[in-house]
Amino acid sequence: MPPITALLHTRNDALRLGRALETLLPCAEILIVDHDSSDATHRIARQYGARIVGAIRDAGAQNYLDLARNDWIFCLDPRESLTESLQVSLFEWSALPPNSVGEASAYSVSRRYQIDDLWLDSSTPEVRLVPRNWNLWSGEFPAYANSAKLLKGELLFFAYP
Repeated sequence: MPPITALLHTRNDALRLGRALETLLPCAEILIVDHDSSDATHRIARQYGARIVGAIRDAGAQNYLDLARNDWIFCLDPRESLTESLQVSLFEWSALPPNSVGEASAYSVSRRYQIDDLWLDSSTPEVRLVPRNWNLWSGEFPAYANSAKLLKGELLFFAYP
């Protein structure tokens, strides 16, 4: 069974972080990279059992992968939450035998955005589940890869806390 580490970058996300962390049940570890929060972000992260590390100036996202305890990393924005169907997909994925999960594989998810009272679907799935040795990054998230397999379920991006 390949356990998953959830990786989130935070900065003063206390109002929204709990909602994101509540949905990370399929992840064996939660790793928070904090960018100098001055609100209750640390307290809330600790309530959910997250491990918090300080961000390193000018460090790329891949610099934090070695801090994860697991070989698979699920990247999440603190404004996002996993739907129940995505949670099920991740539980099923993590129950696969280790040799059935290719080391070069990456997995993408569909994303829905909240804009006022509307929900809009993203046109392109986003790579979010990657092996620790993944080297294609776009900021804090894995870069798009055509070879990524789509997981069932969605990420919900909340515009407001």
